[in-house]
Amino acid sequence: MNELPNCPQCGSVYTYEDGAMLVCPECAHEWSLDAAGASSEDEKVVKDANGNVLTDGDTVTVIKDLKVKGSSSVLKIGTKVKNIRLVDGDHDIDCKIEGFGAMKLKSEFVRKA
Repeated sequence: MNELPNCPQCGSVYTYEDGAMLVCPECAHEWSLDAAGASSEDEKVVKDANGNVLTDGDTVTVIKDLKVKGSSSVLKIGTKVKNIRLVDGDHDIDCKIEGFGAMKLKSEFVRKA
């Protein structure tokens, strides 16, 4: 019997073939048999507010006034942030901003410069 791979979304062992696609009945995730062996699926793509792909070391600009949590200061629109680092989690970007220090930002509030 052919051993089908577990679902990459939820890890379910109950996957089945539907034509050229593999389907998970538990989470309804569908993927191609060719993509099942590829490890590039694990790589997360982070995009800015305009849909441009961000990479480590990019320079971005803040597109909205952002309140700084735990402080009464505000990160103003148009602030340039150099040398960003992409991370996993709710806030996609780790960076240091002059005058503020280390910060975490969401990619939806920046655009690539």
